[in-house]
Amino acid sequence: MRLSAEALSVTRGERPLFAGLSFALEPGDALVLTGPNGSGKSSLLRLMAGFGRPAAGRIAWNGAPIGDDLEAYRAQLHYVGHQEALKPALSPLETLRFWADLAGRPLEDAGRPLQTLGLARAAATPCRFLSSGQRRRLALARLLAWAAPLWLLDEPTVGLDDEALRLIAGLIERQRAAGGIVLLSTHQPLPLGAAQSLSIADFPPPRPVASMAW
Repeated sequence: MRLSAEALSVTRGERPLFAGLSFALEPGDALVLTGPNGSGKSSLLRLMAGFGRPAAGRIAWNGAPIGDDLEAYRAQLHYVGHQEALKPALSPLETLRFWADLAGRPLEDAGRPLQTLGLARAAATPCRFLSSGQRRRLALARLLAWAAPLWLLDEPTVGLDDEALRLIAGLIERQRAAGGIVLLSTHQPLPLGAAQSLSIADFPPPRPVASMAW
């Protein structure tokens, strides 16, 4: 199992974000993306999840471009972005079952992930009544609902207290110990052992060549 990015260049609209970015991750690896807001961390994570294509370069899973069989690749990952994608009328229990059914992996015990994430008491509460921290925990509960070897996490710690931060760090370490791969961005330090770090700012796009008037 191997996830790699090779000489990626990414633009947002007509604005280049970064260029020449490369990395490779093996089982048990964790890579933390850093960089200022707007530098391209979210754009990179979305590309790694198969949403869109880079301006240049290649993303590969087990040596093959992810576009060769995007559906099979996405079946191997969990992507948690900024938007929790929660239906206000559904409860956390119903939400997990909805996600699992959508992924073709019905859950036998939807309550276990909720208990682990501290949401057992709110399991039957409509999502519109959840706090921002509870909503974030619910978005992360899908990580435990069914196994996926690759986790792509965009600011997973937003809105979480110190106890929840330690919990998320523990989940990431458990994923790594089981041979999984984690690629994440965060502005809050997480106690992760031997995690790699990559700054988007280290891969600036080339400066445009100024035209000369004659």
